[in-house]
Amino acid sequence: MIKLFSTITFSISAFFVSAQSIELCVPPSTQFDPALLTTDNKIRVSSDAAQMIQNRSALFNGNVTIASPNSMINANVAQIDDNGKQVTASGDVLYRDQALQVESQGVELNSDLQLLQMQDTEYQFKDIAGRGSADLLSLSGEQGLRLEQVSFTTCPKGGEDWKMFASEIVIGKDSPFGEAYNTNFYVGGVPVFWLPYFAFPVTAGRQSGLLFPNIGSSSRTGVEYEQPLYWNIAPNYDATISPRLMTNRGIQLKTEFRYLFSQSQGEVQLEYLPKDIDTDTQDERYFYRYLHQGKISDNWNVNIDFSGISDDNYIVDLGSDYYNRADTHLYRQAGVSYYSSNLDFSLNFRDFEVVGDHPDVYRALPEMKLNYNTDLGQYVDFTLASEAAYFENSLDSKPNAFRVHIEPSLSLPYQRAWGELLAEVSLLQTYYEQELPQETAARLDASVSRTVGQGRLYGSLIFEKEDLVLDRKYLFTIEPKAQYLYTSFEEQNNIGLYDTTPLLTTFNNLFRGQEFTGLDRINDNNQITLGATARLVDQQNREKLTLSIGQIFHLQDSKLVSSVRKDNRSALAAEFDWQVNQRWFLHSDIQIATQTQKVERSSVATEYRIDDNKLIQVNHRYIRDLSGEEINQFGVTASWPINQKWHWVGRVYRDANLSRTTESFTGIQYESCCWALRVTYQRSLSNRFDATGLRTTDEFESGIALQFIIKGIGSRRSNSDILEQGMFGYRQPYVLN
Repeated sequence: MIKLFSTITFSISAFFVSAQSIELCVPPSTQFDPALLTTDNKIRVSSDAAQMIQNRSALFNGNVTIASPNSMINANVAQIDDNGKQVTASGDVLYRDQALQVESQGVELNSDLQLLQMQDTEYQFKDIAGRGSADLLSLSGEQGLRLEQVSFTTCPKGGEDWKMFASEIVIGKDSPFGEAYNTNFYVGGVPVFWLPYFAFPVTAGRQSGLLFPNIGSSSRTGVEYEQPLYWNIAPNYDATISPRLMTNRGIQLKTEFRYLFSQSQGEVQLEYLPKDIDTDTQDERYFYRYLHQGKISDNWNVNIDFSGISDDNYIVDLGSDYYNRADTHLYRQAGVSYYSSNLDFSLNFRDFEVVGDHPDVYRALPEMKLNYNTDLGQYVDFTLASEAAYFENSLDSKPNAFRVHIEPSLSLPYQRAWGELLAEVSLLQTYYEQELPQETAARLDASVSRTVGQGRLYGSLIFEKEDLVLDRKYLFTIEPKAQYLYTSFEEQNNIGLYDTTPLLTTFNNLFRGQEFTGLDRINDNNQITLGATARLVDQQNREKLTLSIGQIFHLQDSKLVSSVRKDNRSALAAEFDWQVNQRWFLHSDIQIATQTQKVERSSVATEYRIDDNKLIQVNHRYIRDLSGEEINQFGVTASWPINQKWHWVGRVYRDANLSRTTESFTGIQYESCCWALRVTYQRSLSNRFDATGLRTTDEFESGIALQFIIKGIGSRRSNSDILEQGMFGYRQPYVLN
């Protein structure tokens, strides 16, 4: 028998529509090659055998393939009538386009109506983890896709953990979402709820609709249910409206509005609880925040961050997505800035919403800074740092002040591969105009002009040597560095403290030459700083080990009354980072008082990491004196997949001095390719403020949260959420490059 192959071409319009959607849970079993489609607005048919009837009808048998500009049909038998306007195919029919694949025993096409119909179908979307069956599937060029008596799931075949059944599902032409009617939802074969109507997204774009709710329980709020509603207002505007029911406190409304333009972006958050039933007065409670970042031109930027709350305990009682319960200040600042290669300028208004008993906080209203640098010839650099600020305090007993500071500097930098040399001289000129209340008039002056001179000599060398360590070749470097610093003395007790606090004696701060942040106190110096850094670098130029150690030696006592020096040497400061192998990491920094040989501050962290989701970290922090108290705390943080579907995260922090656990968290998650369940439990200090504005240190609170997610119909969340929640405060314990 001779096998006959024939190809017949008809002129016909394209009549198929597409549905785009989100990422697949599992790829389709049959791949679709767009190159097989026609490109001349015609239909092309191929088969093992063909029979023509009066040039108006054609019958095809065996391995029939019908290709159009938008789709393909495979079948055992096909018949084309009315000069190609009607197509009927039967026997193992497979319809495919770039968005949909359908298996059936028969298909009917009508080009005049631009209509395709298939009965008793098994369908699967190509760009969405969605598949199911339908008694009738209709694909229309005008109305889109319509399925009757249809099932739908995002789970793979044979693993339908969840499924829905609807009397009808419609996906309109070019519509970003589908509509389902009379729908029953099943989980594990058990019906869980029914909806007369709901819409779900079928594209990767943002769509309005309900998001998955948050369900939880805590001693603060009681049982709570939060239902977010997402509103896609425009391509560059959107909003989320989230009613939150709390059995202990009432109904709260949380809203978020976002905008995006070519040169700017921002967001507004508003939270409002009209009546807190857990308080005696049942007052209203609220939180607001406005954030804006934008460019005025290529060099000019504008930034706004403005927040406020109704009371000190709002974040503690009701939580916040933007602030931590330990925060004591909420930002209220706005400013503009200019940046160029030689000049940068900023104008900011810095205010705070003070949380708790911190009434003596100064606000900078406004604060201007201007910095300029240029080369004066081949060897000399000139730098000018300046600022002007007005500091204001809400307490009448505290002084206000206007401060102007100008700091020109000349430096001779010399840098080579073997090291660096730097000579620098600076003049620090500061002027104060202070508004003095009666309480401070006796010890402060209304006008103060302070002039301080400073000179610095700095040098560092780099010594390198290649050597074998455990039969591996490494580059070993030692970088000794030294600095001599002289700063003249001027009495400063007649100046108030507006933005100045003592600095920690870390290795990086040793070479700064100042003991304070801010400008209200500039300590006199006559000192030498010595330090060294050793590195071990592998053949891929990766630092495997870094050790730094240094100390300041004071050649004369400080005359400044506010100076924090206790003897003629600073604490010995050291930092250590070691990547033992690809899985083990170690970090430590320590400051030791050399006169008493006692540790003043230290932190140690050891981490075992296999990947971003599988790690264990143990850390310890010690501070001998922090506002009159000793800090001695241990912590353990872990993230560990139990198997491919189960994941566990936990953390615990314990205070060794008080012999109590200050915070604990644990969470477990089950995640398949089509749904996820998360359960978390947390217990921590409440940190509530009492009537005097002081935090309580003995009250604890606990809570449990539950989250259920059906993938593929509006959620893109993964186990990273539980990791971010469980690893709060986590940092990698090393700073190696």
